[in-house]
Amino acid sequence: MARACIGIGSSLGEREEAVKRALSLLNMYREISVIACSQVYETEPEGGIASRRFLNAAALVDTTLEAAVLLEALLAIERHIGRDRRSEVRWGDRVIDLDLLLYDELITTSPTLTIPHPRMHQRSFVLRPLREIAPEIIHPQLHKTIAQLWFELSEK
Repeated sequence: MARACIGIGSSLGEREEAVKRALSLLNMYREISVIACSQVYETEPEGGIASRRFLNAAALVDTTLEAAVLLEALLAIERHIGRDRRSEVRWGDRVIDLDLLLYDELITTSPTLTIPHPRMHQRSFVLRPLREIAPEIIHPQLHKTIAQLWFELSEK
């Protein structure tokens, strides 16, 4: 059994419904058990491409799926909710976004999967909800807890 952290975001359409639906679909996988979910935060877009405010949350899950297979499940949920990554502008607005942030202490980089998420420690919209549900989890590359990373980012 592995413990994973998932970032959830939406800036198009019925944003709150998309976040709830993503969590519901996660729970439908027998290999995935949602342990905790943060509250939903409304955030400003970052990166200069997206123009609409996002709703962001984080989920803590236990899973028997390997990291790459879990990522495929997240992408399938995105498609089911209506996201088409092929027609999107990178870092633009989207109906749903599910990011695999952490997977136990795994550190890996491939063309399709990088864990830990490479920019998670620089993004308040990721750290704030994650700190709510998993403040003690340690970033395996930075060797700091989520609470420490949040504190450092909020001090900047």
